[in-house]
Amino acid sequence: MKLTKYDHACFTVQKDNQMIVVDPGSFSPDYLPSNNVVAVIITHEHSDHFDPEQVAAIIDKNPEAVIIGHEAVISKIEVFKTQAVAAGDKLKIGLFDLEFFGGTHAVIHRGVAVVPNLGVMINELLYYPGDSLTLPGRPIDTLAIPAGGPWLKIGDAMDFLELIKPRFAFPTHDAILSAIGKELADEWLTMAATQHGIEYKRLDSPISL
Repeated sequence: MKLTKYDHACFTVQKDNQMIVVDPGSFSPDYLPSNNVVAVIITHEHSDHFDPEQVAAIIDKNPEAVIIGHEAVISKIEVFKTQAVAAGDKLKIGLFDLEFFGGTHAVIHRGVAVVPNLGVMINELLYYPGDSLTLPGRPIDTLAIPAGGPWLKIGDAMDFLELIKPRFAFPTHDAILSAIGKELADEWLTMAATQHGIEYKRLDSPISL
């Protein structure tokens, strides 16, 4: 499988001639739709993860692609092919086996409503928690780890990394950080990774999983 990371929380996973797009939001303008998308996974309804214009552009090129997400997301989509899922659900779309985790977004503040959020495991290889620190409950190979956000403390991200102990981890959810902020997050997460024999790397080009 080929993994390509875009700005903020968006990434794609491609196997043979099929691709899944995850969280094409408003903070990911560098993602441009291709013609081989079989599914779009939306972890939750916040605009930095779910941009209706981005989704419409994907479906325009891939009219048979299915949009997958919590009912709170799917209820906002009236035109396109959709599949509502919940924590614990498993789903096979083309060449991809998907499993969903969690259920709620991390708390930002007691005055801010907590929305549904789902983490996703792709082909028993890559785990991405969305806007949460939900543990997958079993060993994983590759972790997309949130590195910045109004709900995240870097120490909690370090603990999350240490608890999961993947073979490889890369940062996500960091568009709101400055260049210095990204360097600082990488410094702390690299320190945690090194202590546990984890390879941690910011992805500037596609990699094979």
